[in-house]
Amino acid sequence: MKTGNETKPILLLIFTMILEKEVARRERRLHRLKSALAALCGLLLPGCMTPPERERLASLPPLPAQWSAERQRQGAASNHWLETFADPRLTQAVNAALAGNFDLRAAAARIEAARAQMRIDGAGRWPQLAFQTGYGRDDPGRGVPETGAFEAFFDLSWELDVWGRIRAAQLASGQEAEAAVSDWQAARLSLAARTAQNFIELTEAHAQVRVAEQSMHDRRTLVELLRGRFQRGLTHALDLRLALTDLANAEAQLAEQRTRVQNLTRALQVLLGRYPDGHFAVGEALPALPKAVPAGMPSALVERRPDLNAAFERLCAVDKRLESARKALLPRFALTASGGAGSAALSELIDPRAAAWHLALGLVQPIFTGGRLRGEIQLQQARVEELLNGYRSAALNAFREVEQTLAAEDRLREQEQALEEAVRQTDASRKLAIYSYQHGLIEILTLLDSYRSTLNAQSAHLTARRQLLNNRIDLYLALGGGF
Repeated sequence: MKTGNETKPILLLIFTMILEKEVARRERRLHRLKSALAALCGLLLPGCMTPPERERLASLPPLPAQWSAERQRQGAASNHWLETFADPRLTQAVNAALAGNFDLRAAAARIEAARAQMRIDGAGRWPQLAFQTGYGRDDPGRGVPETGAFEAFFDLSWELDVWGRIRAAQLASGQEAEAAVSDWQAARLSLAARTAQNFIELTEAHAQVRVAEQSMHDRRTLVELLRGRFQRGLTHALDLRLALTDLANAEAQLAEQRTRVQNLTRALQVLLGRYPDGHFAVGEALPALPKAVPAGMPSALVERRPDLNAAFERLCAVDKRLESARKALLPRFALTASGGAGSAALSELIDPRAAAWHLALGLVQPIFTGGRLRGEIQLQQARVEELLNGYRSAALNAFREVEQTLAAEDRLREQEQALEEAVRQTDASRKLAIYSYQHGLIEILTLLDSYRSTLNAQSAHLTARRQLLNNRIDLYLALGGGF
């Protein structure tokens, strides 16, 4: 038989074993609790994550320090390009288009719509209060008297935007409104450029008409001369027929140029927001080409171009849409309240003792939505990828437009100078051909060819001057300059 002193170690051992089991059991519970918390954090943290602020140049390929086709003086790109043409009629036409063009007004209306959408998306951050009043009457039947009562109730609901889900959606709408502003600025710049180019093309078309009229007048004089010589038997009928054919071709060219004037005039009037009646006055001559202007640095183009600003703002907006979609996975806290009174007597509705009310604070955690919330996240992720690549593509196209117009200006200058020399040479050759034909040194075909060469050279020179001016406007448009 064991004594009391011998049983103490055994009891101590049993107590230690029981204590170790209890500690192990509590550790297992704590481990399971930690695992559950880790899983919950893994579910909620993606919704809490706020995307980093984007950098305009971070998503683009490396940019050079200057334009590869730069042939102009260095410096920041200039604004106010319209006044460099020093043509009051041109400036007046552009200002009229900015004031009366309906497409530009539609773009301005889209700004107001985007700002209104921002207010709509942000309304959920504020309490929503509704009031309802009325009168109801019941007839239970079976001899029971009819009853009626006046009612007045209110309902209050307020989602506490703890995680910033609604705020992210509101910020997205705000950036989309900024994109609409940039769209309007781009439309305004494009309208000014199109109006200026149309005005210059119309001026060139009027000059083409005058050249064709002069050429036709010269050929008609030649026909009258040949008809008189033919009647006196001094020239062949073939020469007169060839001259008449050439005159008919000149008349067809003149009619074509006049049709072009009408089409360009009506197109310009539509840009100005006027009825296209085909009557619009332009200058007698094309404006002089302004001096070369600096194009700035390629990296500065990203902030100057309004269309690139719009693309970047929409990219940032969809980042906020993605943030809001992720935070939709988190619990929502809502405060609700309702109250009111009902009474057969209208006067009793204003008695505070007759009013009843209810106030509650609740939490809603989405558990199963059929994949809607996850699908919304995937949708916004796909839109982020779409708009990111769209922004990159728009930026590369903007760089291409600047490089292309810079390089084209040198070639157009060379072409315009060569055609100017061709005009001088063909005019001299036409005068020499007239003298030679009068003295019987050349055939009529050579003389008629000199008339055609003169007309073609003058027409080509006017076209080259117009292309050079329009290319300069394209450069200002590509640089995103003001006016």
